Amino acid sequence: MTQSELFGTSTPLMEQTPVELDALGFLGSYMEKNSTAERCYRSHSHSSVLQGLPFGGVPTVLVINVVIWMFLLLIFSCLRKAAWDYGRLVSSSLCRDEEIRSKCGLDAVTYLSFQRHIILLMTVVSLVSLAVILPANFSGNLLDSPENFGRTTLANVNADFLWLHSIFALVYFIITLLCMAHHSMRLEYREDEKVARTLMITHIPREISDPGLITKHFHEAYPSCTVTDIRFCFNVHKLMRLDLERRKAMKGRLYFATKAQKEGKIMIRTHPCAQILCCDMCGFEKVHLLCRGVKNTDISCSNRSTVTVTRTSTIVKDFSRVYCRRRPQQSSITTVVHSHKWGVSYAPAPSDIIWENLSVCGSRWWLRCVLLNILLFLLLFFLTTPAIIVNTMDKFNVTRPVESLRSPILTQFFPTLLLWAFSVLLPFIVYYSAFFESHWTRSGENQVTMHKCFLLLVFMVIILPSLGLTSLDLFFTWLFDVHFLDEKNIKFQCVFLPDNGAFFVNYVITSGLIGTAMELLRIPALTVYALRLCFAKSQAERIHVKRSQAYEFQFGLEYAWTMCIFAVCMTYSITCPIITPFGLLYVILKHMVDRYNIYYAYVPTKLNQRIHRAAISQVIVAPILGLFWLLFFSVLRLGMDRLAIVCTRVCVQLFLFSPQAQFIPSPSSPSCP
Repeated sequence: MTQSELFGTSTPLMEQTPVELDALGFLGSYMEKNSTAERCYRSHSHSSVLQGLPFGGVPTVLVINVVIWMFLLLIFSCLRKAAWDYGRLVSSSLCRDEEIRSKCGLDAVTYLSFQRHIILLMTVVSLVSLAVILPANFSGNLLDSPENFGRTTLANVNADFLWLHSIFALVYFIITLLCMAHHSMRLEYREDEKVARTLMITHIPREISDPGLITKHFHEAYPSCTVTDIRFCFNVHKLMRLDLERRKAMKGRLYFATKAQKEGKIMIRTHPCAQILCCDMCGFEKVHLLCRGVKNTDISCSNRSTVTVTRTSTIVKDFSRVYCRRRPQQSSITTVVHSHKWGVSYAPAPSDIIWENLSVCGSRWWLRCVLLNILLFLLLFFLTTPAIIVNTMDKFNVTRPVESLRSPILTQFFPTLLLWAFSVLLPFIVYYSAFFESHWTRSGENQVTMHKCFLLLVFMVIILPSLGLTSLDLFFTWLFDVHFLDEKNIKFQCVFLPDNGAFFVNYVITSGLIGTAMELLRIPALTVYALRLCFAKSQAERIHVKRSQAYEFQFGLEYAWTMCIFAVCMTYSITCPIITPFGLLYVILKHMVDRYNIYYAYVPTKLNQRIHRAAISQVIVAPILGLFWLLFFSVLRLGMDRLAIVCTRVCVQLFLFSPQAQFIPSPSSPSCP
């Protein structure tokens, strides 16, 4: 059966006229609806992501994911015993928060508490969606086939019943606000952050080498403040790297010295992969382990960038007036220390500071940041969704032979698996871009990573696939090209095509089962660990690799990834309510996997509380996207004549959004007196 016969029309695409945004014209005529669907499918080139299948291919995708999920768990149970001791999988769920807090820190407990609030929120949304929204959608009669996935979506509901969905969209928004308000009130503030008595000062002249000058300036300018200690910060990037190598060499020497006392003289190979490629015929000679000399290196710590002084908020408030073009307090040596050029702020915790990055500042830091973000944008400009790969393959007629197969595995599972794979790759690309930006604190690095990842994931996973766009280049073409805008109504109708919701249901299923199992396996970390073992030159280096294989838990990446799936579920919770139980399954499995990894696989991380507050703001974005999706659908179904009703809904949403600032504390900003 050809595609034209399938949709009940044989009119070529070039001979059809654009469909108008009219309520009766959009869903009143069966033939015109099929014509719209045909053009939506054809707008995806020959990609079969949106092609109609029995119930959208959801049962087939679910079965495949369950089988692969069980297989990955079996692999994990084998690797846990073969590679390294992960600990018991069952015991991680029995660990109390007090144990996790004592071992992993307060940030881990806050993150897990955040996930529990999301689980509670998704439970309420799932119950309401399945008990109220799904029966309301299924009671419609616009779509007749019982195997049509569209019968469970908003496309099957008459326009007279859209008020019910509007009410529950606002209810979801209010519930989200209340849930996040409860979580924000439970945030614990550390004592050293509430009573911060240490300041960080930047832009001190390099020729200032006497701490007494800094002390004298503060005694004269701020008599009520007492300076108890001053510490200069130096460029220690190279020194820290050499110190790490020195410690590794000392441990290796101690290991072989102890072994030599028992076995005598020991010869080792010094080439890479010496523990694997140990053949003497390759030309690699053995050397005595103690005959290799170590060259002494003198490090000149001459790059002073910051100084730390103690006490008080008076100094911070005074220097904040510099942004309002007012000079801070003067002293007799102001012209010497150039205090009017200083940047003064509360010092972060020493464990939060990335000491090797303190030397990257000023125009050098901004230039690096701008160039890295330009490269990131250019990379994502042409590679934002896997649909661009499918379209590229279509140009060479690669996918034409499989179009006639109409298998759910080919048309639903692989596209969602591709989207999941690319959405997993994206956070790592963003993370390394933030890593090379050389942020001064781990909190700042994680927060920048979280915001950029979440924004790009929302575009990549929700907006662009919904609009039927393949990448950002086509997105800008659709947005600014005059001729391309002639078919904008077709694009917006593709958002609410019945089978479009099935694609996102399959995506959430893939993320919840295969995605969480892959996070449990930690394939990237396992790959790096295996490569480091292969390139180890001696048994001592292999022991060092095994002892240093743990990494810090990346809260920024995990917050962004969790919020992306949550945003998908909340966006389609009204238009496609069957997605909500799979979203609940995802957050439950995600919580269990993260709880296990934090306790057994990662080292403790101490961050600033701002990243947890920023995550609360991202949660609020999810129901807002759901409101806008319902807004677009209302315009298509009700027409522009009832735009006042839609505007009223948006105004109510904005009014409810305003109390967010009351329960999300934010650091005070400098103000001009």
